[in-house]
Amino acid sequence: MPAPYAARPEQSRGRRHPEAPHPYRTDYQRDRDRVVHARAFRRLEDKTQVFTRRYSDHFRNRLTHTIEVAQISRTIAAQLGLEVDLVEALALVHDIGHPPFGHAGEKALDAAMRAHGSFFDHNLHALRIVEDFELRYAAFRGLNLTFEVREGIIKHSRDCSRREFPELSEYLLDQRPPLEAQLIDLTDEIAYNTADLDDGYEAHILKLDDIRAGLPVFNRFYEQAEARYPEVREKLKFNEALKAMLDRMVSDLISTACRRIGDAGVKSLADVRACPTRLAAFSDEVETERLQSKSFLHEKLYYSDALRPEKSGAERVVTELFDYWTARPESLPPSYREQTAREPVHRVVCDYIAGMTDSFILRHHQELCGNGGSAAL
Repeated sequence: MPAPYAARPEQSRGRRHPEAPHPYRTDYQRDRDRVVHARAFRRLEDKTQVFTRRYSDHFRNRLTHTIEVAQISRTIAAQLGLEVDLVEALALVHDIGHPPFGHAGEKALDAAMRAHGSFFDHNLHALRIVEDFELRYAAFRGLNLTFEVREGIIKHSRDCSRREFPELSEYLLDQRPPLEAQLIDLTDEIAYNTADLDDGYEAHILKLDDIRAGLPVFNRFYEQAEARYPEVREKLKFNEALKAMLDRMVSDLISTACRRIGDAGVKSLADVRACPTRLAAFSDEVETERLQSKSFLHEKLYYSDALRPEKSGAERVVTELFDYWTARPESLPPSYREQTAREPVHRVVCDYIAGMTDSFILRHHQELCGNGGSAAL
């Protein structure tokens, strides 16, 4: 039975274009299904999470990461009495706006847009995808998702102000999002803080001794695995420690959110929205551990010497293609070339590049700019 503060589908603020109810699926189930069947969702399979396929086909890509976030999110939502279908829809759509090459691609695209007095944000781009770019229905553009999913796309990871984003004022920017949306940023971190340790270790960039020295929580669980399984190989003890670390974060998020909900006297969704702060959070102890993990991964993995050539190459590919098409809009595909009559060229080029997969953008770069920027990828 859902909790009284859950975002129930029958209480949804609805879709931009009204539709008749489905005979055996709720609106949030339909939203989830529409995301899964979207072209932008399928493209996540060929978008970098941390490692390109040059390293291994076994490492996470943007799609497999998204599936892991959805699994963790559903587990937590069920324990908190939230709308699991809404949480799953939000988890599946949360990275749909990412450009190719992970954060390196986003950094380059944002820098290119700032040179034109604008910016790139993957959450805002995700909203553009589901509102306009996906063309699957005769009656409307986009996926026509419910208000709660569209709101969660832009508010799950940050609070937006009406002064900063006046064009988003319809999304109750002076209120907190539902708990279903608040979970996603935290489950995203649970997923990648553990998965990136795993992939970094498998790639032989992160050394076990360095992980144990840099992350006391991991070391504690590794010692327990050593004591319990002294004869098994190192990777299996590593796996046991990593699973325990993930479980600690999940369990802590559930218990802390329950406590904060109780302390705030929350009895309804309106109470959640009116809270001065977000209710989904880790305890102080686990929050400290989360920050340690994030700092460790930034220093030892994301900005490591081993990955620097790939990041530099990715940024160069995005930048050179952005400059190429903004200078030569006549070389864009017909549908995008037509858009330049209605929108600035740099905006159209940004949208085109952001939708590309890693392999697609590399092919274009080699054809138009040569192989210089992509040799390391």
